[in-house]
Amino acid sequence: MVLKEYQKRTLDLVQAYLQQLAKARRNLEKTRQIDPEMDFDWPSQAWEKATSGRWYQPRKNAIGERLPTFCLKVPTGGGKTLLATRVIDLVNTYYRSKRAGLVLWVVPTTQIYNQTLRALKDRDHPYRQQLDLASAGRTRILEKTSKFGPRDVEESLCILLLMLPSANRQTRAQLRIFRDSGGFTRFFPPEDDAERHRELLRQVPNLDTYEQRIGAHESQLKTSLGNALRLLRPLILLDEGHKAYGELARSTLDGFNPSMIVELSATPRGESNVLVEISGRELLAEEMIKLDLHIANSANRSWQDTLLASIEHRKFLEKKARTYEAKTGTYIRPICLVQVERTGNDQRHAKFVHAEDVRDYLLQHPDVRAEHIAIKTSQKDELREVDEIGGLQSRECPIRFIITKQALQEGWDCAFAYVLTILTNPSSRSALTQLVGRILRQPHARKTHVNWLDESYVFCFQRRGADLLAAVRQGFGKEGLKDLRGKVIREEEMPEASKPITIRQRRRYQQATRDLVLPAFMIKDGREWRLVHYEADILSRVAWSELDMKPLYGLPLADGGPRSMELRANLDDAQELSRNSEKAPEARWGTSADRCFAAKHLLDVVPNPWWGSEAMRQVLAALQKKHSASRVAENYSYLLGEIRQHLEKERDRLSQRVFSALLEAGTIRFLVVAEDLEFNRLPRSIKAAEGKQANREDGSQYQLNLLERTNEEELNGLENKVATYLDQQERLFFWYRNRARKDYYVQGWKRGRIYADFIVTLRPDEPDAGDKFHTVFVMETKGIHLERFSDTDYKREMFAICSQHARRKDWAKFVPAMQGKVMRFEVVDEREWQQKLHSMLA
Repeated sequence: MVLKEYQKRTLDLVQAYLQQLAKARRNLEKTRQIDPEMDFDWPSQAWEKATSGRWYQPRKNAIGERLPTFCLKVPTGGGKTLLATRVIDLVNTYYRSKRAGLVLWVVPTTQIYNQTLRALKDRDHPYRQQLDLASAGRTRILEKTSKFGPRDVEESLCILLLMLPSANRQTRAQLRIFRDSGGFTRFFPPEDDAERHRELLRQVPNLDTYEQRIGAHESQLKTSLGNALRLLRPLILLDEGHKAYGELARSTLDGFNPSMIVELSATPRGESNVLVEISGRELLAEEMIKLDLHIANSANRSWQDTLLASIEHRKFLEKKARTYEAKTGTYIRPICLVQVERTGNDQRHAKFVHAEDVRDYLLQHPDVRAEHIAIKTSQKDELREVDEIGGLQSRECPIRFIITKQALQEGWDCAFAYVLTILTNPSSRSALTQLVGRILRQPHARKTHVNWLDESYVFCFQRRGADLLAAVRQGFGKEGLKDLRGKVIREEEMPEASKPITIRQRRRYQQATRDLVLPAFMIKDGREWRLVHYEADILSRVAWSELDMKPLYGLPLADGGPRSMELRANLDDAQELSRNSEKAPEARWGTSADRCFAAKHLLDVVPNPWWGSEAMRQVLAALQKKHSASRVAENYSYLLGEIRQHLEKERDRLSQRVFSALLEAGTIRFLVVAEDLEFNRLPRSIKAAEGKQANREDGSQYQLNLLERTNEEELNGLENKVATYLDQQERLFFWYRNRARKDYYVQGWKRGRIYADFIVTLRPDEPDAGDKFHTVFVMETKGIHLERFSDTDYKREMFAICSQHARRKDWAKFVPAMQGKVMRFEVVDEREWQQKLHSMLA
């Protein structure tokens, strides 16, 4: 497995520290040859040399030996386990000077334990292959029930996997490893050799003994796993190390008399000796994680609506994944995690969203089959069988939806998880915090360069925007990704985050911006002009009777299809589920009842369910003339998807016709109006979260920014380049970073508003113009990966219309201060941004 750059850097630092550690230990040994009583803190000395004096917390094991400890701070998705296997090799090579020995691999939860055990036992897995490389093929993976002896430890690299109980008291599971066991007698003297028992106890004073006496003053040692570990002084590898700083956990680990402790954690405790700290930005740069994180939140949706939105989005992602697979051969099957409030058999109640409620709703959807769904709780684990077919990322695995409450909070690793649906009580602050990290791993640890497949998505409902953002930021913090909190995209306007700061306009621009009013599409309503609204003014005028479904009449249908499950939904929403493994189900979904069911799920495309049902009827009637009823039924999911996609295009085609007709008739006009509309005037000040200030690419501060400052997270790489270029132009008066969903927008014939990236003003040509502007550019930047998106084409077309109407002499007749001003709307592509800007500003 090829290491990422940050992983190489990490291992180089570990090696340097281990070399210093071994050197310091040798110096102590030489000193003691002269003075046996001599002692100094050699781990701290090595740490100081390796880290240039960074703070270090000394530690000793239970028998008083100095205990070197260090921590690797690695965010979620950064490959902690791979690094762990490499670190074992480095410790054996540079510190223990042997390929064999005992490693105690400690994990905090059953989920992490099972996942790690599977990977280490699989000889084809990269983790196991690295261990075999380190041990020259002599690797043994052990559990606490395994039996092994001194020869095994001397000749093999023995990895003993142990789950550290998280309880605040000793439990039976904890005490079990200290029970006498016949499997470890080879580590201890014979029972009747009291002298050797006494000598061994003197060397290792914390060995457990029986209460019965061998002689007058000696105790017999227990031949337990715990005692064997204390004798062997293992290297302890501590996964999720921040969980092992309770008094009991720490004393338990120190009690194993380790020779070294290596922690791996995304969020280490303050007591941890952090040797390497990997940032979230490094993971993102190395294509390890799926960001941006998109959050869709609506105060008006029911949990069913939220779940349906996530179903449709997961389906959309899978379609993108199939296209990607056809081009590259790389398989991705997007999975949706659904968090519910109740899971127990006796906890189903109308007031709470239960796991079975979600399963029932999922099964109503025509694209979801029973084998697509798995419930994972403490009582029910339907993911267990997945391991037998190669895991969740296997092509043979059918699972698309995983329903859980808390069972997947941490340690669960599936890079195919893309969508997180939160159906818990909106007052619950922990839901997003607990599960946000489960959808961040990038499949195959590399970007697909398909925008949809390189990002992750959260759907929730009825949550306050500020609380939602705070929860996501807290979740990012718990995953070690604090520096990426700006990579969260909110899909609707929300209240500002806590502790906002006020950022004001620069004084020299305040007078000029009082006269700057940006144009908008207005519609005549009686004698008044008001803003155009998509639903009320465009969508409501669409002639649904003119839907053209003919392009779908010749859709090719594949043979075969889902034969094991049939879903039947009636008008009263009652459902009937039946199995039929012998033949395809009858094509009953063409009835009016089934068309109505499907049309309900197309309401976001065609808000009139009658026309949605009629469109489906037309397509089905045409297809059934060419294909058998069974073949049409077998292609149910495919057809519904194609119909949805085509209806979206038809809706936009008819909406564009409405928009153009209203423009031509003068019912809609592109105007500036004197009315004090907040969105079409530049803000006097804004509220923003505290953050790092953005600067020019050379590090100097912006001079021509309308505001006193802009936060770094508000500008991506291309936008920062553009802002730097603008800031250096002599003719430029000021530039402003237009905020999405808060500032100026253009409403066209599609639902979404167009929020440009920059508002740019130029001075007049006259040398004595003073603090005035003559030309205003509304500018949208597009990265290379977005140039050919249909959304980009739509924006180009809308901006061309805006520029065309802004050239009319009467566009500013209602605002005298804007008369004579020049307005232009431009889309700037990354491939030619400098040439474009040069021609615009010339």
